[in-house]
Amino acid sequence: MSSRIFLAVDPLPLTDSVKPMADIVDIAVNAPGFKTLVAAVQAANLVETLKSPGPFTVFAPNDDAFAKLPPGTIQTLVQNPPQLARILAFHVVPGKWTQTDLQQVDTLTSVEGSPIRIDTSDGFEVKNATVIAADIEADNGIIHVLDSVILMG
Repeated sequence: MSSRIFLAVDPLPLTDSVKPMADIVDIAVNAPGFKTLVAAVQAANLVETLKSPGPFTVFAPNDDAFAKLPPGTIQTLVQNPPQLARILAFHVVPGKWTQTDLQQVDTLTSVEGSPIRIDTSDGFEVKNATVIAADIEADNGIIHVLDSVILMG
């Protein structure tokens, strides 16, 4: 006499159990510390771009990073959307680059068109900024949080 064991498993509907991962914009909107970045992305009309499929790697300055800028800089940039968009585009790279991937390169070309120096030899630095949180996964890419705003040149 053989004994058989049957397990009955009720499949869960996908809509109830699996939610899509948030995109880059949704993560920034819902995470603490990115109010200035979110406002800047909105002022530069880049929300739809950063909600598109990508993938993108975003080097995202937090609110403390923006606070390091000289007084009046943010207000001046918000009043000049093309310049603001150019600076924000410098913080974005096509493709999904994890910290491990970035250890294989010295520079990447930003969406803005300028090179961004990457240094993983002693910590994790992007141009003149230190990455304080790496590899934040988004549906359309990845975010690395910076302690400073990076500028072209």
